Amino acid sequence: MSTLVEQLLNTEAHRSIFETAVRQNPLPVCAAFGSSEHPQPVRFSNTSQVLGTRDAEGVRAQFPQTVAASGNVVLSSAGASTAAVTGKRVAVLFSGGPAAGGHNVVCGLKRVLGAGNTLFGVKAGPKGLLKGSLFEITDANVDFILNTGGFDFLGSDRTKIKSAEQFAQVRETCIRHNLDAIVVVGGDDSNTNAAVLAESLFTGVKADGSGVQVIGVPKTIDGDLQIAGLLSISFGFDTATRIYSEMVGNILQDTSSSLKYWHFVKLMGRSASHVALEVALQTKPAIALISEEIATNKESLASIIDRVARVIVERSHKGMNYGVLLAPEGLIEFIPEMNAMIAELNDVLAHHAGEFATLADDAKAGFVGSKLSADNAALLASLPHYIVNMLLAERDSHGNLQVSLIPTEQLLIDMAKKRVRELDPAVPFAAHNHFLGYEGRCGAPTLFDAAYTYNLGLTAGSLILDGRTGYMATITGLSSGGTPQAIPLAGLLNIERRHGKDEFVIEKALVKMDSPAMKFFASRRDDWAAADLFSSPGPRQFWGPTTHQLPISVALNSGADSLMFRIG
Repeated sequence: MSTLVEQLLNTEAHRSIFETAVRQNPLPVCAAFGSSEHPQPVRFSNTSQVLGTRDAEGVRAQFPQTVAASGNVVLSSAGASTAAVTGKRVAVLFSGGPAAGGHNVVCGLKRVLGAGNTLFGVKAGPKGLLKGSLFEITDANVDFILNTGGFDFLGSDRTKIKSAEQFAQVRETCIRHNLDAIVVVGGDDSNTNAAVLAESLFTGVKADGSGVQVIGVPKTIDGDLQIAGLLSISFGFDTATRIYSEMVGNILQDTSSSLKYWHFVKLMGRSASHVALEVALQTKPAIALISEEIATNKESLASIIDRVARVIVERSHKGMNYGVLLAPEGLIEFIPEMNAMIAELNDVLAHHAGEFATLADDAKAGFVGSKLSADNAALLASLPHYIVNMLLAERDSHGNLQVSLIPTEQLLIDMAKKRVRELDPAVPFAAHNHFLGYEGRCGAPTLFDAAYTYNLGLTAGSLILDGRTGYMATITGLSSGGTPQAIPLAGLLNIERRHGKDEFVIEKALVKMDSPAMKFFASRRDDWAAADLFSSPGPRQFWGPTTHQLPISVALNSGADSLMFRIG
């Protein structure tokens, strides 16, 4: 009989009791694939749906081969594949930040490709593809990573492949490893890169003049990669929002227990507020700010603070000196006056970079203020020093303000405290701030994300075996059995002016004011502010009553008649 110490040693290295059990959790698959353990690849046929953006002609000019091959037509599964394809050599890579379920994409790929084909993992994302850092993925690897969180099996990075030298390096990797296909698992930028790679590698890579297939898989916890009717949500969103919702639910329960604190919670979501909206729908807090609504209404910072302060005061008058406020990570950039100031600030910092770098820290704000317009200089001067310091901090590798490092939640607290005093000095206001971000990216995937990603892997592998390139895998009909489909990447591309030149991009999907999810939220939030109607959704479940629950916003926006998903 093993000792307790031996039992504990056996739980190390990703072998906890939970991790061991979750690897055995059965995964539902779309009926088209047959069984989970021994899935059969499917073939695809054209639907009647043709995609295109306002820049379709410009895209066609730059992507002539992939557009001609796909016609920008959406594909749908058309029965089991009858061709026995063997000898394919496929590489898979993760690109960008982690999202729960990535490992199951790899597992689905490996299993649908079967023993007759070879799957390689690319170490450290696009950078690894440039370096040719590949290794063969085995059945034992799949058994070990199935249903586990994180991106640690392959690793990832944020390198964007865009220069002629980089494309040459990718070709060299394809030639050296005799690759037939590459699967890129990533968000909107990564799938844009996949579209560019598909065109670049379409022909002329192999000795016979043929090319290398490229397939994308939609990933991002932010939920800003959505396509109406074709892609309800990107993977990782459900797991992240369930984790955040559990923590927010716990905090809400604490507020009504301690009866003396407000908690201001910042949530991940730079470019869109899908995470904040979903967590609000799950937990029903007193206040939830939606960036897109603030931008649509052209609401000023002072107006936002006044709105927040009035809820605090009104709740206090009812004896509730507590509550929770949710705010998206990217809120500051959506406030029109702040956005205008940041844009001018970026220009000033870019044009005076050398001089700015030589200044002492305490002189930088004054220097920048002297270069700004009067209104923007006044706004900058009105902000707390800790916000100014972050606004002046070094930009990221893409030249963007690092909004995740800006303590927006503390700014809201400080400004709300001042406004509350102005409205009613007798109202007590004590607050704590939180930022929930990294906690949600690498958790073990919910059953929805685990099943969704496994089926996305099966779809991506089937597209490769069906000879397709330049598509993104998707599963539609998430509450009615699930249907494997494929979205032509070139049909999603727009042209934007960035850094002084035209670039192709897949536009981020923002929260729409007329979406069913937003309308439902707007119809209920006043009641949530006026009384304690919050709910604690509890922890994510892998077996139990909420195992099959869809994200609420996805269920509302997709017109589902049930909150539960059904694949298979």
